[in-house]
Order: sequence, then C-alpha cells, then structure tokens
Amino acid sequence: MRSPKVVVIGAGSLFFGRQALWQMLDSDVLRHGTLAYVDVDKERLDKMMGLGRLMIDHLDSPLTLEGSSERRDVLPGADFIVLSFANDGVKYRGIDCDISKKYGTLMGSGDTIGPGGIFRAMRELPVILKVADDVRELCPNAWVINYINPTTVNGIGLMRHASDLKSFALCDGHHMPQMKHSYLVQAGIAPDAESVTPEMMDKLDMRVAGINHFTWVLSLKYDGKDLLPIVRKDLEAAAAKEKDEGSSKGRFNSTYCLELWDLYGAYPDTMAHTKEYVPYWQGHNTSDSKLPALSTFDAPARQKIHDAMWKEVEGYISGELPPSQFVSKYGPDHATDIIESMGGGLGKQFYINQPNRGAVENMDDDAFFELLSNVDMDGPRPLPVGSFPKGIRALEQQVLETHELTVEAIVNRDRTLLRRAMCLDPIVNSIPDADAIIADLLDAERPALPDEWFA
Repeated sequence: MRSPKVVVIGAGSLFFGRQALWQMLDSDVLRHGTLAYVDVDKERLDKMMGLGRLMIDHLDSPLTLEGSSERRDVLPGADFIVLSFANDGVKYRGIDCDISKKYGTLMGSGDTIGPGGIFRAMRELPVILKVADDVRELCPNAWVINYINPTTVNGIGLMRHASDLKSFALCDGHHMPQMKHSYLVQAGIAPDAESVTPEMMDKLDMRVAGINHFTWVLSLKYDGKDLLPIVRKDLEAAAAKEKDEGSSKGRFNSTYCLELWDLYGAYPDTMAHTKEYVPYWQGHNTSDSKLPALSTFDAPARQKIHDAMWKEVEGYISGELPPSQFVSKYGPDHATDIIESMGGGLGKQFYINQPNRGAVENMDDDAFFELLSNVDMDGPRPLPVGSFPKGIRALEQQVLETHELTVEAIVNRDRTLLRRAMCLDPIVNSIPDADAIIADLLDAERPALPDEWFA
C-alpha cells in the first residue's frame, strides 16, 4: 500500500506522541505518509506541531504533518487512527486511588482494575465511541487502534459497540521483538540485546496469554529447553535484594511474583500491574504476612514526569536542545511498529489485544486477551497457546466479567450494572464500600463524566 496516513488522537500523550513522530520520520514504510496530530488542548497541540515541523526540517523529511483540535478535520483519508488520550489522567487517577484507599481498596497504578479502572473507562470510553461514530462516517476502512487504559475495557467496548469497524487494542508491555530479546538475555543465551540473532529468535518459543496487565507465561523454551527455571532463579535473586522503597508500581514486584508463581504454577509477567488484580496484598490480613500491602499511585510524582516531557518538547522548539538529541534519544514504538508492518507487509508478529478465537483453548472465543499474533492489513490472527491451568482460568474469567459489565454499564449509563461491576471486581471487598466509592467518585469526578450519570 501507499505510505499510510496515521491520525494520533491525543498528540500530547506521554507515551506516544513523540515516539510516533520519531518512527514516522525513521521508517522507510512510513516516512512518505502523513502524521496527523489531534489534541483538544490547543497549546499542547501547537507544541507537538512545532516539534514535528522542527524535526521534518532537520531531517529534510518527506513526511506530511497535519494537526487540528477537531478530529473530524483530519480523519478523512486516514488508514490508521491511534487513540492515546486521557482527560486529566494524572489528576483523576490520583482521585480514584485516594478515594478508594479511604474505603480499603489499594491501587498502585489505578487505571486498569479496581475502581480506578472502572472510572477511567467511564471517562474515556464514551469519547472513544464518539470517535468511532466519526470514523464510521469519514474513514470507515481505517483501523482503529486503542492505546488507552483500561485497554481491555476499551477494546471490548469497540468490539461490542463498533463491531462494523476494524479495531484492536494495544499495550506496550509486550513490545516485540524487545520482549524476546529480554528473555534471551535473562536466560544467558545472549550477553545483551544487540547480540541476539535471528536464529536465536526463531528458537525461542514463548506461550504467553491473558487479559492485558494480567498475563501469564505458560511455557518458555529455547530449542526445546525449558527456560522458566532460569527465569525463576533470576527472580529469586532480585527478590532477595528488594527493599520497601521506590514507586508503587515497582515495589516488591519480584517477591509478589514468586508468591503468585508458587500459588498458580505459572509466571505472571506484568507484575507491576498484576499485583493489583488479586486481593492478597490489599492489607486485610489477619495473620502475619512477609509482604506489606500495596502502596498507592503517586499522582504528584507522575505529574512531574509529564511536566518534564513538556519542558523537553519546549527545549527542542526553543533551540535549547539540539534536534539531533531527539533523533538519538527515541526509538520504535509498539503501535507504529505494528502500523509499519501492516502497511509494509513485513509479516512481523506482535502481542495484540483482541478476541481469543480459540488461541486459549479453555476460554470463550470472544474473550479479549493479549496474544502473540500474525498481523497484516486484514488484521491480527492470534497464535495457539494451549490452555489456562485451573485457578488462572477462574481469575481471568472474573476479570473478564468485570470488564464486560463495566462496558455495558457505561454504554447504557446504568448504575445497577455499575454497582454490579464494582462488586465483582476482585479487589473491592464489601458492598457498602463499593457503594461509598461509587458515590464519592461520581461526586468528585462529575466534570469529567457524561451528564447522563447524573440525570
């Protein structure tokens, strides 16, 4: 196909706006295409457009750059639409976590499971479905790629309520081929990522599956040899050094991981989030525990990261930072890697959130899982991974049901379904607390929620 038009809705995204620019400038497949930035914050949009123009001039690039605060202005002709926005994400995640903590529900990230995941979906999914309406009218053949947490809820929302459109969902936690590189280095097959060869890549067989942020390594073999014992030893060494310090997402991850591995017989490989999906570290123990309860998301610290991003962007625009630094600092992104492979027919495999379609044999075909997939312009096709062990299957099903109920509550603005989703959530521990969390969050986040919740 011709070099594609990629529309990024949420140009000021911490994790995607700059990376998309870098890759569309660098890629032979993408550089002759169009990058269109959309952001409702005009000041931020102007900064990203300024950065884009600077880098196009610096590299004498043929890339076409468009921008608008109105998405309908740039959607016509789009081949890919990447959703990467948030409504005051740091602010509201902080509110989600602080109010939930008051009622005994602890979240270290607060944007995928628990009350934080439910209320973030309440803020973002209605906008996503409005974008879908515009895509249906203006560029119905485009691929809609959700890159917004909670990835699974939003992906299910598009699957159920925009089924006439082409869509899938992403998270960068399983970015390929970096994920394989990491395991090859960890297992001692290669001394570093730069030493990994195509032959090594072909010999590594990973079987990973689950809901986004709740995935499990069911098998990891290199040329038939089981690598999980080596990974286990590495985790044990890391756990022995862990201290009660650092960010909520990074704290005690190796130790938490080993406990779940022992309990369920598989390796939970996204522990920074997975520890938030189970009730064991919510602080309700009546017996001694070797691990403390989860610490909660630190909104002020996260805001400093966002502020530093904008300071960096301003530095490039002002000339304080050389554009060559941008070129050397950034690199490939999961979403644009996939777009490049799809558009260029490169035949690469990626982890993509999508319907199961039999990949996990003992789960429903429409279960929305993160799975290694072949992908081209016809979309992703998941590869078989086998079956979930008992226990893990039950955990996954509970989270799936919570996410499905969340979608239906949001689409129908149904407080009964919202309450049911909150009470089914694996880390909410009582009906009165669920009711109190809902009431307090509705009151605190009214400016960010659709009016129909208050009718």
